[in-house]
Amino acid sequence: MVETKISTAAFPDTKPHYEILDGLRGVAAVMVVIFHIFEFHTITRGENVVAHGYLAVDFFYALSGFVIAYAYDDRWKKMRFAAFIKRRVIRLHPMVVFGALLGAILFYFSATSGAPFDEGGTSFYPLVSQTPWWTLILFMLAGMLMLPTPPALDYRGIREMYPLNSPAWSLFFEYIANILYGLFVRRFSKALLSACVAILAAILLYFTAFRYGNINFGWQCSQENLLMGIVRVMYPFFAGVLLYRLKRLTQVKNGFFWCSMILVVMLAMPLPTAETLWINGLYESLTVIAVFPLIVYMGASSRLTGRYASRVCKFLGEISFPLYMVHYPMMYVYGGWVIEKNASITDTYVEAVLVVAVSIALAYAVLKLYDEPVRNYLAKRFLGKIKMQTK
Repeated sequence: MVETKISTAAFPDTKPHYEILDGLRGVAAVMVVIFHIFEFHTITRGENVVAHGYLAVDFFYALSGFVIAYAYDDRWKKMRFAAFIKRRVIRLHPMVVFGALLGAILFYFSATSGAPFDEGGTSFYPLVSQTPWWTLILFMLAGMLMLPTPPALDYRGIREMYPLNSPAWSLFFEYIANILYGLFVRRFSKALLSACVAILAAILLYFTAFRYGNINFGWQCSQENLLMGIVRVMYPFFAGVLLYRLKRLTQVKNGFFWCSMILVVMLAMPLPTAETLWINGLYESLTVIAVFPLIVYMGASSRLTGRYASRVCKFLGEISFPLYMVHYPMMYVYGGWVIEKNASITDTYVEAVLVVAVSIALAYAVLKLYDEPVRNYLAKRFLGKIKMQTK
C-alpha cells in the first residue's frame, strides 16, 4: 500500500488510502456514466456497448466493505456505534442532498411530448409535465432524507425508488450494510463471517442465475426490488470486509492498469440473447462473487510508480462519489432528448462526450465548493475533537 496525502476534507484520524482502489472507484464511476448514456440509446436502438455497466454498483459495494473494514475494524474499543453512523452520514449524505437538489432543478427539463414511449409515443417520462411544483419540492425533501418513493406516488413514470436522482438507491442499501456492520458484523469471527459470506454467495447465485437471469434490481420501489437490493449489497459488501480480514497481500506489477482493464472488460461484456438468459445470470453471479473480490485484492496488493499515476488515481478517487451522485439528473435531460428524437449514438456522439466531460467537471466543482467544505463543517460540529491516529 502506498500512503498518500490525506484530503483536507477527511477526518483528522483518517488512515492513508489504498491509492489504486481509489483510482478503480473512479474508473467504475466513469463507466457508470457511459453505461447510462448508452442506456437511452439501448431503448431506441439497442446500442449499449457497456452492457453490464450496472455491475459497477456491486463493485462499489465490494470496495466499500474492504475500505470500511480497513478504516474501522481496529477502532471499536474506543468508538461507539453512534459515532460510526455519524461518520458515515457525514461522508455520504451531503452528496445525497445535493443530488436530490440537482434532480429537482433539472426535473422539468426531462419532460418530452407525446404518448408514453411503451405505447408508441416519444415520451419516456409522461408524468413529469403533470407534476405541480409543490409536489416536486415535497419529493425533493423526501429524497434528501433518503425516503423511497412508493409506486402509488411515482411521478416520473418508471417506478424509480428515487426519481430525482436514481443512483441514490444504492446508497439506501449501503446505509443498511453499514448499519449491519456497525451493530453485528464487526463482532463476527473470521470463521463466522466466512460462513455467512458463503451463504450469501449461494443466495446471490440462486436469484441471479436461476431465478431472474440478471442482477439489475434494487433501483425500483417494489417488494421484489427491495429483496434483491438486500441480496445485491450483502454479498459484495461483506465479502469485502472478509477479504480485508483474510488478506495476505502480494505484489502485482502494473496493478492499476490490469485491474482497470479487467473491470472495463467485465462491465462491457455483451449480453446474451433472451433464450440463454441464464448464461447472463451465471456470468453476473461469477463476476460479483469471484472477479470483483479478485480485482480488489489485486488493487490492494499493487503499488503505483510515478507521480503522474498517483495524481490520476487521486483525482479519480476524489471525483468518484460526486460523479456518481451528480451525473444522472443530466442523463434524464439527455435521455429524454435522445428518445424523443429516436437518435443513435452516432447522431449524438458529440453531445454524449460533452455530457461525460460536463459531469466530470461538475463533480470536481461540487467536491471542492460544496462536498469538502460541508463535510469539514459537519465533522467539526458533530464529532468534536478527534485524536490523530497513524498506521
